[in-house]
Amino acid sequence: MERVDVAVIGAGFGGLACALRLAEAGAKVALFERLTYPGGCASTFKRRGYRFEAGATLFSGFGEGQLFREWMDRYDLDVEFQQLDPVVRLRTGRFELDVPPHRDRFIERFCKLPGAPKERLRKFFAWQEKVADALWELFDDPTLLPPLSAGALFRHLGRSPKYLPLVPIVGKSVGEVLRRWELWDFGPLRSYLDAVCQITVQASADEAEAPFALGAIDYFFRGTGHIRGGIGELAFALTDTIEALGGQVFFADAVARLEREGTGWKVVSRRRELLADKVVTNLLPQNVAEMLGRPVDEHPKLAGLAERVAGGWGAAMLYLGIDGDADIPTKSYHVEMVGDLGEPFIEGNHIFCSVGGADEPNRAPDAQRVATVSTHVDMHKLLALEPNRRGEYISWIQGRMRDLLARRAPEIAEAVVFEMTASPRTFARFTNRKDGFVGGIPRRAGLHNYRQMWPVEVEGGLYLVGDTVFPGQSTLAVALGGVRVADTIYRG
Repeated sequence: MERVDVAVIGAGFGGLACALRLAEAGAKVALFERLTYPGGCASTFKRRGYRFEAGATLFSGFGEGQLFREWMDRYDLDVEFQQLDPVVRLRTGRFELDVPPHRDRFIERFCKLPGAPKERLRKFFAWQEKVADALWELFDDPTLLPPLSAGALFRHLGRSPKYLPLVPIVGKSVGEVLRRWELWDFGPLRSYLDAVCQITVQASADEAEAPFALGAIDYFFRGTGHIRGGIGELAFALTDTIEALGGQVFFADAVARLEREGTGWKVVSRRRELLADKVVTNLLPQNVAEMLGRPVDEHPKLAGLAERVAGGWGAAMLYLGIDGDADIPTKSYHVEMVGDLGEPFIEGNHIFCSVGGADEPNRAPDAQRVATVSTHVDMHKLLALEPNRRGEYISWIQGRMRDLLARRAPEIAEAVVFEMTASPRTFARFTNRKDGFVGGIPRRAGLHNYRQMWPVEVEGGLYLVGDTVFPGQSTLAVALGGVRVADTIYRG
């Protein structure tokens, strides 16, 4: 039976990054993926002549010195990153805000909104920038993330003054911070932060844990933009690089079970069996428990994570074909929309719509363009329904999504010539995420966020990567987590 150093299960970006880093280090790596294409929830899939982005549509990590940019330069990846201006347009019915890729211009636009407390806003954003700088520098240099080498510890000591702004807000919510700055009553700022926090840390501003949420405010200014042709272009480029470095990649080869074999693991997939000294799973903890053949609540590490996953979200989707002659900007076009600012930013009251560029001719038939529209689904509510009633709930949400798109972005809604829908059930089927939970564990306020900042070793030689473990949500974050697990294995 073939033996490898490390088997990686799941070609989401956590798994891709881990496999690539291990292959760079000379490890014998086998990467398993149940689908015929990589990327997981951040993939580009083909249906009926269209190439849609499955979930995420804006991506960070492409600025100078950031992880994806380094890989693109090091391996001369055939991937085109496009910086957008504006990066996203926010439309709420009460105000509109075009978010540029530069912080100074963004602050000036915010200060021009009616009723803006200009002086307090400028002071707040100057302080928030210090918080964001401290956190984003960790993302720019993965060696500063746990586990730490002796050298990294000394570098952290040298950087300790930069961390001082974080100390008073650890464990607090963004809402508490805004109240301290006497900005909570300025509706546009609160609504903007609700929108940003919901798509980044998966919680409202009044719930979101302050340090990471305040760092997420800078998301649009830190190497964030669009991948021409869809994020699948990057996922396939990384897959090709893994193979070029000697790794094996097995598509359409779902792993069914993991069995202890001496000090290593036996990996049993649809097409093969092999032995691995170590295994890395880019899966939800519930799915890992199933592979191990035991209930999740019988495994202490998995049970705790699974409970936190159950407090997260699902997604309802609209995948649209757009008339290529529509009066829409020719570049990739991203619009975030809110219906009622007084209601939660979920269930079609808040949607994110991304239209592919007109210069991407292979993504749609008949000179059309593609669009992906998403919203958060309350999974507690969905799973509490009888199975035969869940479709009604999802249909209601998708109806609200269409209505909101028509109200806030008629230039897109009136140009729709094709529609395909998706739900948590779709994500469960295709990405094998238990019950269709996506987006990671909401980063709500509290010190619990800091209890597990090290790579999660479920059992001896069995690790987790992905959006349920530190550093959490976003394509860049899960890739950084994959790199850190690879470094842990390599050093071990």
